[in-house]
Amino acid sequence: MTDDVRLVVVGAGLIGQRHARLIQQEAGVSLCTVVDPAEAGRAFAEGQGVPWYPAIDQMLAAEKPDGVVIATPNQMHVEHGLAVIASGAPALVEKPIADSVAAAEILVTAAEAAGVPLLVGHHRRHNPLIQRAKAVVEAGQLGRLVSVHGFFWLYKPDDYFDVEWRQQAGAGPVLINLIHDLDLLRYLCGEIVSVQAMASNAVRGFAVEDTAAAVLRFENGALGTINASDTAVAPWSWEQTSGENLAYPRTDQPCYMIGGTHGSLSLPRCEVWTNTGARSWWEPLHASRVHAPDADPLVLQIAHFRAVIRDSAAPLVSGREGLRTLQVVEALTRSAAEGVPVAIPG
Repeated sequence: MTDDVRLVVVGAGLIGQRHARLIQQEAGVSLCTVVDPAEAGRAFAEGQGVPWYPAIDQMLAAEKPDGVVIATPNQMHVEHGLAVIASGAPALVEKPIADSVAAAEILVTAAEAAGVPLLVGHHRRHNPLIQRAKAVVEAGQLGRLVSVHGFFWLYKPDDYFDVEWRQQAGAGPVLINLIHDLDLLRYLCGEIVSVQAMASNAVRGFAVEDTAAAVLRFENGALGTINASDTAVAPWSWEQTSGENLAYPRTDQPCYMIGGTHGSLSLPRCEVWTNTGARSWWEPLHASRVHAPDADPLVLQIAHFRAVIRDSAAPLVSGREGLRTLQVVEALTRSAAEGVPVAIPG
């Protein structure tokens, strides 16, 4: 179709391949090429029936895509993002936006100066469940937010760490997993302005943490806690509770709880708890569920990227938003290392 948005996927790892396959399946978008330096990347491109390039500069010299999905290793996001922005094509960069806040600033500033849309792949925001939860909070059903808690507890099997980089700093549950949870808490509850954290590698002894916990202070005065471990056999994580990714067995448990002066919300069940009469611990509580349609947020993210490219939507997760979430993660990591609370610049 002539109205199809032509997309390139840069990086043919697990998430890049998933993006490419989803693009192939969705109406209104088409996969025009794959960029990856490895022979496995060439083979994947051939399997998808599209051209292959080993390097992004070669692709940009030969192709004029409508948009580019960057799914390369974190440390390459800025280099590849800058090349795409210089070409004038909108970019969707997988999370985290960069491997450091300083590097992310360079990419965001370049995109803003060029007026080129830059999106970050915090795809969970696109989940209809999260959109319904945000509507509950913004409608004031919970009253003033006072307390928040988030879980990421699951057990990554030993063979997950057979890949050496997964044993190194930056490859643990904070940057790989908790960044998603922190992004959702920001989205639902407001900006996080300071963090005090601790981390441990006591179980596996790798250079990377296997457990971390943090106290969060929100701009609106609410306090929060967030706790992550990839060495706890447990049912409380977004992966296992949301049903978002069918690769994980689903549990009927909460992983986020948001408390306010008029009610509380648990996710992903999206249960709103309120008193049936006066607000009091003596009064009965009532739970009502807010239902949302099941939908793959990665699919919705691609549809949204198309809308941004066609100038019919503003980015839900802009480069600036991705930078802000990375600032929270970097503050948490620093706090855990130095044993002090860390303020997050406004």
